[in-house]
Amino acid sequence: MPRIATRISDLSEIVPVFPLSGVILLPRAQLPLNIFEPRYLNMVDDAMAGDRLIAMVQTTGGSAVRPDLAGIGCVGKITSFSETGDGRYLITLTGLCRARLIDEMPVQSPYRQCRVDYADFEDDLTPDDGDLEGFDRARLIKALTLYLRRRELEIDWDTADQAPPEPLINSLSIALPFEPASKQLLLEAPSLAARAEALQAVLEIDTAIDPDDGGPSFMQ
Repeated sequence: MPRIATRISDLSEIVPVFPLSGVILLPRAQLPLNIFEPRYLNMVDDAMAGDRLIAMVQTTGGSAVRPDLAGIGCVGKITSFSETGDGRYLITLTGLCRARLIDEMPVQSPYRQCRVDYADFEDDLTPDDGDLEGFDRARLIKALTLYLRRRELEIDWDTADQAPPEPLINSLSIALPFEPASKQLLLEAPSLAARAEALQAVLEIDTAIDPDDGGPSFMQ
C-alpha cells in the first residue's frame, strides 16, 4: 500500500478534481470508485504516475459539462487499483485531509485541477483512536435502524456493532444515500463529534418524513 501522508507538507497544493454530486470522501475512510469516462481514466493514469492524489468534490449546480464546485472537498490517495477487461478502472481512494478550493487552474488536461488549502483541516491528519466522548451509539443505531427500514436498505450489522466510533460515523456518512446538502454538512463538520451529531440529526429528520420513493439504494 502506498505511504499515507502524515503532514500537510506531504500533500500537493494542486490536485486533480473528481466532481460528483452526492458523493463525499472523509479522512481515513475508503471510497471505492468505478471509473469509466475517458477524462477520468486519464486523470487516474496521471495520478498513478505521480503522487496518486485526487480530490473528491461535490457539484453545486451549473452546467452538466462544467458544473460548479463546492468550496470544500477531501483529498484522497489511490490505495488500490485494478483494470477490468472492458477498460474500466476500479480504484479505492483513502481519505487524507479535507481542503478548501482556492483557484481552478487553467490546464490542458481533460479533467479539472484546483489549487487547494489544507490549513483549516490539519487535524484531519491525526487519527482519533480513542472513544468519542459523549457518543451515544445506542441512539445512533436506533435512528439508523428506522432509516434503513423506511428506505428498505441493508447493512452489515455485525460490522456496524463492532466498529469504533470514527469508522462507523464516517462510513455511514459516505455510504448512506443522503441528499447532497446533507452530505456536504457531514463533510464540513468541524470535528468528529460534530459529524456524529449531524449524522444523528440527518437520520432522525429523515425518519420523521416520508422518504423519496425513487431514491437510489446504494447499500443494497
